[in-house]
Amino acid sequence: MLNRVTESPVLIVGGGIGGLAAALALAQKGVRTQVLEQAPEFSEVGAGIQLGPNVFHMFDLLGLTEAVSHLAVFPENLIMLDAITGDEVTRVPLDGRFRTMFTHPYALIYRPDLLSVLLEACRGNELIKLHTSQKVVAVDERGSGVTARTDKGARHDGAALIGADGLWSTIRQLIIGDGKPQVAGHITYRAVLPTKEVPEHLRRWSMTFWAGEKVHLVIYPLRGGELYNLVAVFHSNRYEEGWDSFGDPAELHERFAKTCEPVRTLLGKIESWRMWVLCDRPPVKNWSEGRMTLIGDAAHPMLQYLGQGGCMAIEDAVCLANRVESAQGDHAAAFQAYQAARYLRTGRVQIMARVYGEFYHASGVARELRNMMLSARTAEQSFEAMEWLYGEDRGPTGYGRVFSLS
Repeated sequence: MLNRVTESPVLIVGGGIGGLAAALALAQKGVRTQVLEQAPEFSEVGAGIQLGPNVFHMFDLLGLTEAVSHLAVFPENLIMLDAITGDEVTRVPLDGRFRTMFTHPYALIYRPDLLSVLLEACRGNELIKLHTSQKVVAVDERGSGVTARTDKGARHDGAALIGADGLWSTIRQLIIGDGKPQVAGHITYRAVLPTKEVPEHLRRWSMTFWAGEKVHLVIYPLRGGELYNLVAVFHSNRYEEGWDSFGDPAELHERFAKTCEPVRTLLGKIESWRMWVLCDRPPVKNWSEGRMTLIGDAAHPMLQYLGQGGCMAIEDAVCLANRVESAQGDHAAAFQAYQAARYLRTGRVQIMARVYGEFYHASGVARELRNMMLSARTAEQSFEAMEWLYGEDRGPTGYGRVFSLS
């Protein structure tokens, strides 16, 4: 551990999952941080998040596994059904065989619960200072550090700066300057239902997924089975951009009109939906400049189809902290080493998330071929297909290796 508590802190712009994870990871190395969150409080919109085995290894390293596990649901299966016929296409058991293959489990958690675990750990660490209502609009880099300036005229000085400010990152524009993210043409509606409102025959202790033609619906339990998370996705060019707004139930039901009865029944249980317009960006090789770098969606925003956005951000945080420790105070060198270790892995997830989105939404002959191919898979073959994402030992570059973090 570095003994650097007298040095200027590392500034972290953004107090979401990635920003708080970065603060914790750096604190483990003896590095002081200041987290600058633009909102009046640290919070996440209520929705579920998937936790693959790869992120549980990060939780182990950050000392968070017990706290996360206490709030998570550990499903029995990943189940895919055809959204038109209702037939089961494939089932991936998340039993002992899965854990033997990947060492760690697969889990589901309410996003605010995960943030609360990270936030509590940060508040309990004297090396981390948390600030709200701090919208950073400019950053000045000087020889010995950086200065972040807010829209209200506040000034924060630090040794370096990490942009963890998400898809619409201000810091990304200072480093890369590539404008708005790409609109995918996919709309996501999210809602959370009390379990008593979910028909009994549709309650499964599994992550259940109906794949349709340019639509899909996901449902899974949260908070020990108290809630169920519903995610409905469809293709649409109606919206160009947007985030966290109320959706149009009429359009939602129109898009899902040809789906099977269980899907339509679940959609009918929700009176109010939150809508997201899905966006991402093409992978880039460089997201650092001098004493500034990016993590999570600010660096490599991805579509949701692999359930890895938050997981990649936490992997970033651990990798970055290790590179900062190795560089012994040379933040510019640390940031270059960090992105070199991460860009191929995160780029692969970005690309494959798009591929999986098209695969899940296949129509016509492609849909029939998808169902035939997946239904013929054994559990072991399904595990092998996940190994590139969840496995631990493959080379030092970060392309295949999950844990190229040291």
